[in-house]
Amino acid sequence: MSKPDVPISVMEAIYQRSSVRSYAPQKLDEATIRTLLDAAVRAPTAIHEEPWQFAIIQDMSALKRISDRAKSFFREEVNRAHLDRGGHGLDHFASPEFNIFYNAGTLIIICGSQTTPFVTADCWLAAENLILAAYSMGLGSCVIGSAVAGINTPELKAELGIPPESSAIAPIIVGVASGETAPTPRRRAKILAWK
Repeated sequence: MSKPDVPISVMEAIYQRSSVRSYAPQKLDEATIRTLLDAAVRAPTAIHEEPWQFAIIQDMSALKRISDRAKSFFREEVNRAHLDRGGHGLDHFASPEFNIFYNAGTLIIICGSQTTPFVTADCWLAAENLILAAYSMGLGSCVIGSAVAGINTPELKAELGIPPESSAIAPIIVGVASGETAPTPRRRAKILAWK
């Protein structure tokens, strides 16, 4: 995806953006990251707590270490929860060549202090703002939920500067997409009540 020539509406971003899993090997510059973070912190926040914190990782060797660690933890989680029902969905997580960050040059981890009751919701709202802002800037993004358990180990949190009382909630890769990714269809909203 390239930078739009004209501004796009919020509705266009919602309907057209998709998760990108192939990136050009370049890092985002500081101004771009700060713009994304500024958009993230404009998210709604319960009782105005603003619990979000951010860790930005652009060192490729660190990204490789995190990927390797996270793959192992994710496989253990899936096996422990019996989520792999005999399919081949986890095969690529066993491959040493597979990078869960799809070779993106920038990982933004949205973290939150677990001292507030709405931290998870607030951080996910910030994540959505960041993702939509990235799309409006012509960038690709993808939430990497399979990295959460690995990032939240005491060793990786210490390496990444995440305080012990905080947790990684939404790891998001952001960068220049390599190729086009079409939006995927969604089911219609399931309405439980309309009174």
